[in-house]
Amino acid sequence: MNKFLALICSSLMMIGIAAENEKPNFLFIFADDMSLDTIGAMGRYNCQTPNLDKLMASGASFNHTYNMGAWGGAVCAASRAMLNSGLFVNKAQKGINQVPHWSEIMKKNGYATYMTGKWHVPGTPRFDVVKDPRPGMPKGSGYNRPKDMDDYLNGWKPWDKTQGGFWQGGIHWSEVVANNGIEFIEQATKEDKPFFMYIAFNATHDPRQVAKEYIDMYPLDSIEVPKSFLSNYPYDEEMGCNPVGLRDERLMPSPRTEFAVKVHRQEYFAIATHMDEQIGRIFDALEKSGKADNTYIIFTADHGLSVGHHGLVGKQSMYNHSMKVPFFISGPSIKPEQQFDMPIYLQDAMATTLDLAKIAKPEYVQFNSVMPLIEGTKKVQYSPIYGKYTHTQRMIQDGDFKLIVYPGIKVSRLYNISKDDLEMNDLAKNPEYAAKIAELTTKLKKLMKDMDDDMDLDNPKKSQSSKKKKSKKKKTDH
Repeated sequence: MNKFLALICSSLMMIGIAAENEKPNFLFIFADDMSLDTIGAMGRYNCQTPNLDKLMASGASFNHTYNMGAWGGAVCAASRAMLNSGLFVNKAQKGINQVPHWSEIMKKNGYATYMTGKWHVPGTPRFDVVKDPRPGMPKGSGYNRPKDMDDYLNGWKPWDKTQGGFWQGGIHWSEVVANNGIEFIEQATKEDKPFFMYIAFNATHDPRQVAKEYIDMYPLDSIEVPKSFLSNYPYDEEMGCNPVGLRDERLMPSPRTEFAVKVHRQEYFAIATHMDEQIGRIFDALEKSGKADNTYIIFTADHGLSVGHHGLVGKQSMYNHSMKVPFFISGPSIKPEQQFDMPIYLQDAMATTLDLAKIAKPEYVQFNSVMPLIEGTKKVQYSPIYGKYTHTQRMIQDGDFKLIVYPGIKVSRLYNISKDDLEMNDLAKNPEYAAKIAELTTKLKKLMKDMDDDMDLDNPKKSQSSKKKKSKKKKTDH
């Protein structure tokens, strides 16, 4: 009898050890151009995202999640380089080609790795299985539209499949991504190996094409024009967002009109709702697979989008609508209905998966896991928050205040984001805030140094000249 009891105890112990050692699965879902404003549960606009709302409620939501910015107009390329390398923005441009990618770290630690959808990172995706990798954006956008109601009624249409774009190949790209994800999940039910899925939608990037039924969900008279609407941003050229020279800004006529903004927001919400429906299909497949209880889901986006805020259309700015994105995480150890307000960067996703998988974070990875924040062992992730766009913009967010600097024209803009979340009241010209601007400028210079930013804020032209000389010398050397 004693031997029998000992055998049972031994068996139970082995089962416990096996359960403890069982690695969780990871489903990472990445959207493109998706601002926090598009999440229905945030209550900002009437955009319907029921599946993402459920994901938000099922776990933890970080409501101040930022992208650091970019070295060029393709902000998504910089964001994805940071995400897959674990390096901050000023190191990621080169580092993405020099360090193991997120997928390679997971693979080395026993994970089956899978990727489908948008890549837009140098080289080919480094996953075990790659299906239908896509370029930065589909071709087929309508530009400088709509000029008026006649142009709207008779011009480019989101549901016109002859325009190519998301319709290229016959099935909407968001549906292809979902189909591929579901196929992999069904295959994973036959395998014992834990999986890491990287599901990257091109939506909600333009061309914002979708079936007419989704457009009809958002009648134009129901679309709200952002309160921060401007016909043109006063420093659009100086900040690198020339409405003639920058592709994103050419999507809408300039000066901006409320009518054009409504049309673009109609299409933006429609493609977001369609993508949300595809995400719901993936969630259903995961639930049916029996793998859901041991799978962590992380959803975020590479950056936000203006679509009419501040007279801008794209994402090449330091305003919240362009920098802030959703960041939701749910899974076995995540309690539901948690919301956190401390700032994080969206690229914390990589370090978070390593933490949950009990994989040691490589020394070169600069981003951090959000798990200590969720568990309450840490209260601050990053302070202050840094942002950049090419050589034309720098930003620091410290507590309640955000300072945006346009170095080339020596212009600063100051916002109290705790009182002015839409960043409509520029305090920079108010003499009462001169000391605050000086304080934040000093902090920004230090932060830039910490971030390996080689721009001289006081003499940006000298910085650019030095960079050109170095670039020329390198070309000569080769």
